[in-house]
Amino acid sequence: MPELPEVETTVSYLQKNIIGLTIQNVWFDYQKTIKNLEKEEITKILKNKTVQNIERRGKNILIYLTDNYLLLIHQKLTGHLLYGQWKYQNNKWIPLENIQSLSEPVNKFIHFLIEFDNHKMLALSDMRRFAKVVIGKTEKVLALKELKELGPDPLDPSTDWQTFKNLILSQKRKIKQVLMDQTVISGIGNIYSDEILWASQIHPAKPANKLTEPEIKNIYRNARNILQMAIKEKGTSFSDYRVPNGQKGNFGQFLKVYGRQNQKCPRCQHLIQTLKIGSRTAHYCPNCQKL
Repeated sequence: MPELPEVETTVSYLQKNIIGLTIQNVWFDYQKTIKNLEKEEITKILKNKTVQNIERRGKNILIYLTDNYLLLIHQKLTGHLLYGQWKYQNNKWIPLENIQSLSEPVNKFIHFLIEFDNHKMLALSDMRRFAKVVIGKTEKVLALKELKELGPDPLDPSTDWQTFKNLILSQKRKIKQVLMDQTVISGIGNIYSDEILWASQIHPAKPANKLTEPEIKNIYRNARNILQMAIKEKGTSFSDYRVPNGQKGNFGQFLKVYGRQNQKCPRCQHLIQTLKIGSRTAHYCPNCQKL
């Protein structure tokens, strides 16, 4: 699932490319993607709306439109947004531009597409079809439970060290679970929780309220550093995620533990192991990250 760096990369790209564009047409082929409207309503609402602003809230992409409408997109497990030109042929969308990255197999599962007045398109490719789109009046979308209950953003200047420490110490669960809980801290998922805890030399199963102040300080500092570095590298394309131009993010080459089970720890040369925490797999070094 795209996490904070991947969503931030997507939002930054779209801010540079689609603000000021006007929607001319809408297409989708999977009603469950659209959570609150039927096809006829979606086209009626979105047509002739102009993109005014785009922002990230946790892992959510918020596209603000004229007439006080808001388009929310959560890419979920395998979804990612692409920007380019396609033609509909033989019941599938074929890239028109001579861009090899848009023709990559992972980019061919288009289930939602918006056409703008510059003839470019914003497409949602989603192999597993778990992504969701919500369209409505701004105040109604912003009042959705999943937005109202989001925890502080780890990169927001207002999320200072003291705020972060209080959030962590208020939790009795394992620290990996806490870091991934969007109601505690928003934006961090499976990849970056592993990387943050490895960098902090903290076992993923350690109870959050048992962490010392120096340990929490390490987590706070490493979370900000790693997330900012991942944004600079345009995110991690471990599986489905792509930048909207279809290219892969570069942060995969900097991963220390995630996806490296049975490989040597870059710090101590012990083999990276995995364990189940809740329903998720944690990657860690048993020598560097002792419980």
